[in-house]
Amino acid sequence: MLMEELRQEIRNLIFTRAYQRRKVRLASGRESDFYIDSKQVTLTAEGIYKLASYILYLIREENVEVRAVGGPAMGAVPLAAAISALSCQPPFNNPLDTFFVRSEAKKHGLENKVDGPTLREGLPLLLLDDVLTTGGSVLKAARAVQELGCKVEKVIIIVDRQEGGRENLEKEGLKVSSVLTREELERPE
Repeated sequence: MLMEELRQEIRNLIFTRAYQRRKVRLASGRESDFYIDSKQVTLTAEGIYKLASYILYLIREENVEVRAVGGPAMGAVPLAAAISALSCQPPFNNPLDTFFVRSEAKKHGLENKVDGPTLREGLPLLLLDDVLTTGGSVLKAARAVQELGCKVEKVIIIVDRQEGGRENLEKEGLKVSSVLTREELERPE
């Protein structure tokens, strides 16, 4: 019951704070009649706490074994950090490190495209993103960590727009879950 209550609270936060009914151009290049500004939830204490808690319960319920959590910068960064912080505490007691994937490698310093303290061959990862449309940014992030020898055990999205992204990722062998779908978000209470 706790998970369903948390999920409903997250749905209400996203619907009231992040969901906007208007014409926009998405990162995928597509036009849409709605927009989800997830930062209006992921950059608030209440929103990030509830999302991180829900995702930790979800991976525990699904028996997903991972050692680190992250995803594309910027969408996944606040959520990955919150999940990492909560993962050390009861009832989870399973510390997860974080990482993030840049859209392109830095041109200075170590010139990393992927940053994280423990990324190594064979490391099982949880990949996150805020909103899924075509799956392009998640797929790029997955390929970047796979090039390092890491294994993407699971992809979790906050909101799946239900525009083919899940199917595109699953065709690539990735296991995908979402906190909410567009249909669930737009369904009247």
